[in-house]
Amino acid sequence: MSKLFSPLRLRETTFRNRIFVSPMCQYSCVDGLATRWHLVHLGSRAVGGAAAVLAEASAVCPEGRISPGDLGLWSDAHAEALAETAAFVREQGAVPGIQLAHAGRKASTAAPWDGGAPVPKEAGGWEPVAPSAVAFAPGHPTPRALDAAEIDAVVAYFVAAARRALAIGFELVELHMAHGYLLHEFLSPLSNQRDDDYGGSFANRTRLPLRVARAVREAWPARLPLFVRLSATDWVEGGWDLAQTIELAKAFRGLGVDLVDCSSGGLAPHATVPAGPGFQVPFAEAVRLEAGIPTGAVGLITQPKQAEEIVATGRADAVLLARELLRHPYWPLHAAEVLGADIDWPKQYLRARR
Repeated sequence: MSKLFSPLRLRETTFRNRIFVSPMCQYSCVDGLATRWHLVHLGSRAVGGAAAVLAEASAVCPEGRISPGDLGLWSDAHAEALAETAAFVREQGAVPGIQLAHAGRKASTAAPWDGGAPVPKEAGGWEPVAPSAVAFAPGHPTPRALDAAEIDAVVAYFVAAARRALAIGFELVELHMAHGYLLHEFLSPLSNQRDDDYGGSFANRTRLPLRVARAVREAWPARLPLFVRLSATDWVEGGWDLAQTIELAKAFRGLGVDLVDCSSGGLAPHATVPAGPGFQVPFAEAVRLEAGIPTGAVGLITQPKQAEEIVATGRADAVLLARELLRHPYWPLHAAEVLGADIDWPKQYLRARR
């Protein structure tokens, strides 16, 4: 019996299998508002058999967007624009989820197909903020360091966004603390050079991410799961690393976080990342074993037997697929065939099932 296609229960939510759609920015919004693109993009992956479909990094405030085309959840209008998508995903038997994010110093950039360069204010951009006035890379603007009141506001933004997500039917929230965005910037000594209660020691650098997780968990219903995405390493000496990730994951477990989505990198543009099939799986395995918390593995997971091995051997509790699901939205249906798992197809597609 396929482990990949066995149910996973977290709190009162049962996922029909262990295949989750990783949040993937689409850079296709207007003023942060979702469009029909999001309904089709996310809805088709739910039709395709994934157990959870996570909407892309959704900015909790306007300046938290990566690009002017990013999804937002900072007002009720933004929530209303996503409501139909959440409902459709749920109707197809998948758990509708959303990733909440703040881009920090990596904000105000163009979409990748437009070059990804910083967008200046005169061209519709805005001033990035960060833990410290340290630019992401040469050619990027120096961000403004947040003061204590603005840090408090960040926590409130995440809570308000989670409440909006709940109001329109999302059943899973993931907090984005990876890939060099704001909460990851607080974690890493490479980007956090503060000398107050939010900088220096491990306890200080983790203070804001823990505050956000605690506050969102209190606002999010006890019956519904809460995920956190972490970059397990910066891939740079002296940066954030796996040992610190494990300690933080232990703290998250104590706060009621249900799964750590283990990614890596994104904070240092000069980092050398040894990318290859399943290259981040060892992070998920280590966090699961040493922190005692369920984990998700992500990164160059493309083959059914590869995904099966990851969950069947206990290296992770679930896999999150990204680019492979862009190429093949119905990958779970075909993976089940490869693995000999008997799963339901949408009745509208049964004539194509072999």
